Amino acid sequence: MERQVEAFMEMLAAERGAARNTLLAYEADLNDLAGHLNDLLATATPDSLRGYMRALADSGLAPRTQARRLSAIKQFYRFLLLEEMRADDPTELLDAPRLPQTLPKYLSEAEVDALLAAAAARPMAQAIVLIAALEILYATGMRVSELLNLPRSTVIGDATVLLIRGKGGRERIVPLSDAARDAAAALARDRGDHWLFPGRDPARAMTRQGFALMLKQAALQAGIDPERVSPHVLRHSFASHMLARGADLRSLQLLLGHADIATTQIYTHLLAERLRKLVEAHHPLAAGRG
Repeated sequence: MERQVEAFMEMLAAERGAARNTLLAYEADLNDLAGHLNDLLATATPDSLRGYMRALADSGLAPRTQARRLSAIKQFYRFLLLEEMRADDPTELLDAPRLPQTLPKYLSEAEVDALLAAAAARPMAQAIVLIAALEILYATGMRVSELLNLPRSTVIGDATVLLIRGKGGRERIVPLSDAARDAAAALARDRGDHWLFPGRDPARAMTRQGFALMLKQAALQAGIDPERVSPHVLRHSFASHMLARGADLRSLQLLLGHADIATTQIYTHLLAERLRKLVEAHHPLAAGRG
């Protein structure tokens, strides 16, 4: 691996707190580029990088994968520029591939209620875990990794908010609903471990796979297609329902822990739909027009 790539990877780990899987993905993307450029990463030109992006498109690589690779490449060369390892940024004028617009998948409010009811009907040991997890996820919109890494001490006492350490080590505070607080407290009383959601080995937190399996079982019991239910779908459901009920994008950005409000704007389709219905319901000329 070139010295510049090693320095870039060290920066991602030390300054941005990048996860191991993220580091591996960046390394693989840069290694692929190095192979295309005959290991001449440091002296790449805008034309050679355009050629690489054309080669990716011609190979049939999905646009989202192309975009991810371009993001890694752009960050790498910006790093070289900032560290004065290059005098220019050859990616400055590179265009991102056109991505198909996809809207976040989410459950209806009735489906969330059905999922909670199904969780309560599971065997007692599983029900107490599922109810707490669902109530917290739906009340806060947190990521599943943030949920499973909650220490039990977080919810002991009369906690009305949670301090969450999210991506890149960024911290945020989210309020807990009464139902989420009660469910979390009931789970904490039932556990003597460090983790609020311990795994089979109490010294370790529950795995994402273990939680996903319980969630799929509850979805089946609720009569919901398990393929439509995941922790991330619950995060989208939280955001979608909040926005539909009047929350603003800036507040939603803070609650979700998005570093850039552009990420939160994937939910604006719901805001537009809510405004359309508002006009249809209240504009004097809207009545009778279809």
